Parts: sequence; C-alpha cells; structure tokens
Amino acid sequence: MPGRIRNSVLVCLVLLFATSLVAEVKVLKNFTLIDGTGHAPVAHAAMILNNGRIQWVGPAAQLKAPPLAQVIDLQGKYVMPGLINLHVHLGATIGLDQNEKFFTPENVEKDLKTYASYGVTTVLSMGTDKDSIFKIRDEQRAGRPAETRIYTAGQGFVFKGGYGGLEGVNQGVATVAEVEPAVAAQAAKHVDFIKLWMDDHLGTKKKMPYDIAQAIIVSAHQHHLRVVAHIFYLQDAKQLVDYGVDGLAHSVRDKPIDQAFIDDMKRHGTWQMAETLSREGSMFVYGQTPPFANDPFFTRSVSADVVAKLKSPAYQQKIRSDPDFSMYPGFLRTAEQNLKTLADAGVPYGFGTDSGPPGRFPGYFAHWEMELMVQAGLTPMQVITAATGSAARFLHAKDLGTLETNKWADLIVVDKNPLDDIKNTRSIDAVYIAGNRVAGPAPR
Repeated sequence: MPGRIRNSVLVCLVLLFATSLVAEVKVLKNFTLIDGTGHAPVAHAAMILNNGRIQWVGPAAQLKAPPLAQVIDLQGKYVMPGLINLHVHLGATIGLDQNEKFFTPENVEKDLKTYASYGVTTVLSMGTDKDSIFKIRDEQRAGRPAETRIYTAGQGFVFKGGYGGLEGVNQGVATVAEVEPAVAAQAAKHVDFIKLWMDDHLGTKKKMPYDIAQAIIVSAHQHHLRVVAHIFYLQDAKQLVDYGVDGLAHSVRDKPIDQAFIDDMKRHGTWQMAETLSREGSMFVYGQTPPFANDPFFTRSVSADVVAKLKSPAYQQKIRSDPDFSMYPGFLRTAEQNLKTLADAGVPYGFGTDSGPPGRFPGYFAHWEMELMVQAGLTPMQVITAATGSAARFLHAKDLGTLETNKWADLIVVDKNPLDDIKNTRSIDAVYIAGNRVAGPAPR
C-alpha cells in the first residue's frame, strides 16, 4: 500500500477512534439546576457528562463544550437528581397478586425499568429478595447500568410465625441463638443492609420479641452492616433506637412522637430513612375509585385489567370490608404529623414508599409520596433533597444523589418547576442513568 494511502487510512482510523470517545461526552445546557444539596436553584445552567459522570457543571455562560460532544439544548427546562427510593419490594408482584414464585430476574428487571421511567434511579429493596438479586446488583456496580440501581437487604428477619416479610423468602428466627448464624449468612451474601420487622399488625400477629431484635442489631453491627426496621408503634421504635437501629423504615403511626424519642434519635444518629406515607394512603384509597385511576401518568405503567379492577365496585367493597378500614386515614395523618415534627427538630430523614406489594405501584408512588410529604408541611425543596442528596447520604452512596462534579449523572429533566408545585416532578421530559437517557422522549 503506498505510503500516502496508508497514512490516510491511519488518519481515518484515529479520527474514528477519537469520535467514538467523544460520543461518550454530552452537554446539557440552558436549564435551571436543582442539585439535590438543598442549595438555591441555579438558572441558565449547563453540564458536561463524560463517560457517565459529571465532568463540569456551572453557568451556561461559562460553558466550554468539548469538540464533537452531543449538545442538548434543554430550552428552559429543569434538571434535578434522579430520585432514590429507600423502601421498595422488587419483583414479587404481578397485577394485584404477590407471591414468592413471581420473583424472577425478569420481573425484577421489569420493575427496575418501570422505576427508571418515573425518574427513580436508585432503590433499596427491603428484605424480600431472592438470591438472584445479587447477580443483577453486582453486574450494575461493575459497569454503567442502563436501569435503576439496586441496593438490597437480601432476606430480612421476621419472628417465626409472626408478622412481616414474604412467605417462602424471609429469615424466620425463633430464638436469640438462631440470630448470629442467620445474620452471618446474609453478610456472606454481601447484603447492603439487614432488615427486621417489628409489628403485630394491630394485634393480629405475633411480634418479634425485643431480645431477638436486639441480637439482630448487635450481630449485624459486628458484621459491619447497618440495620433498618419496620415499625408501627412508638414504644417499639423507642426500644429499637435504644438498641442502636440505624434507620426506621416507616413513620410511627399509632400516636404522636414525643421529645424523648426525638432526643434519642438525635443522640443515636438514627434516621427516619423512609416515611411511606403513600403506603398509608394505599390502605384506604381503593375504598372508592382512586383519584389517579384515570391519570395517564399512572395508567401508562399499569395494565388495563388492574385499572378496571381498581374501579370495580366489588373490589372497592372488599377494601372497605377490612375491619380496620376506618382507622387507616388516621394512621396517615399521624405519620404526616410525625414526619413534620422530626424534620423541624433536625432529625435526619430520607425518602421511601414501600412500593411493590399489590396496590403500591412502582414509580408512580414516589411522586404521590412527594405530594403527601408536602401535604405534611414540608417544602418542595425539603422533599426533593430528602429524595436525592439525603437519601444518598443514608446509603453512604458518595457518587449518587447530587448533581456535582465527578458524581454519576443520574438525573431527571422536567418541563415545569417542581419548587413551585411538587406535582411538577411528573412533567418528565427525560431520565438519565450514568449519563445515558433511559426514559422520556428524544432530546429536542
């Protein structure tokens, strides 16, 4: 091959290689930035994404776009971090039925894609996972995921014959002596958290004894694992905080919290890591046709059969026939009041929905949860920060949660300002995970 031709081929190959590298670079510009830290929004912002991470973020006037980068003009839209849901249950529900046999990698992937489409870019799956979850999680962490990121509590702990968990999956313990081997087994699987259930379902189920719960917390901490707990009653929450539990996976719902409890949480550094207000709403909202039954933002991820059932008088009557039905709205009001009290007192709090079981719909419930948190008295900025930067802090996920240099570019582009109205988080234009668009219409 003549030298001139050979050199031309080499130049072309170099250019092709360089172009392939630059193709990983994206520029977003002309948007208002809500960065997840709680700081004031920044208008006329821009961002450079390189290989899935944020290389630069700042005023659009200072942008120096790399040559050949893909430039996306967002034309006055709003950019915020992807939501982090600290309380979900993956893969075990089809329609309005839940069963351990439904838990398959395919159903988990389906849930992850649904969460991503709603701007939920990270989830903590709370103790009802089969072992297949670990392969999915580990593959994500080895590269750049194109779906919602997983943290998992593996198989959570229930008192044998008592309340909680998913039958056929969970760790049932009956004595303190059974705790350490069971915790060690979870630690060997490299779970991200240990989960326990402490509840008696309004007196209808056996509750985990305190000595077993304490043993779980002590053993988990010896294995360098943090513990999160399902609670309902204030007294149980107080006891677990004294034992050193790291996070409460629901708000206290039986009565208003008191100053002693607040002081204990602050002294122990305990997080109200999820409030699950939408879970409380789901306990009674289907007693009639729910207000979101005809909302396209809801129905786009729910089968027509399920929507029809939710509208069915027979199904609504079944919901209303629950002997405790009249109590559920009060539990929601108490949970809202307790969230506001904790937030005002400076107790750290995150964000979570308990979505996944029947009637608690992945993705949509995150947006309803934010609406209920504002209804509880928090500002939209407090809610967004809880669901992004604060939730990442609870996970110890240093690369997630805020839109700052060197962090993963997990973000949502919305058409309307969510600080004006939290329901504007539903005006999703696009969702990015690790810098790649995974949901929403093509950039314009």
